[in-house]
Amino acid sequence: MKAVVQRVTRASVTVGGVVVGAIDRPGLLALVGVTHADGAAEAELIARKIAELRILRGEESAADAGAPVLVVSQFTLYADTRKGRRPTWNHAAPGPVAEPLVDAVVALLRARGLEVATGTFGADMAVELVNDGPVTILLEA
Repeated sequence: MKAVVQRVTRASVTVGGVVVGAIDRPGLLALVGVTHADGAAEAELIARKIAELRILRGEESAADAGAPVLVVSQFTLYADTRKGRRPTWNHAAPGPVAEPLVDAVVALLRARGLEVATGTFGADMAVELVNDGPVTILLEA
């Protein structure tokens, strides 16, 4: 499992012209990708890292600051671009495997008391954000 975590001042996800998830104050945007071998342990590790990563202003974590998190599924994190010009997605888990694990990350973050907004799994999403810093971190489990 991978996550690209960005410190943002605000972020939103729109599907079909409708905002389906948004955070309107400083927090984190987490783009989460799942591979075939991932399971509950990887979801727990990524959720813990997202919640406890001390990248907000004042070296606080989202858990420390009570900052919101916007989680967006992102299978393209597992693109393989080593050959040619067209990426392959062989390392990305299929939807029936990936969706429950992305949902688990969301549930684990909420269980920690964090406010969590989400995109729509498998949808063509428009993600809008204001990156703060900019700060962008790659997490891997």
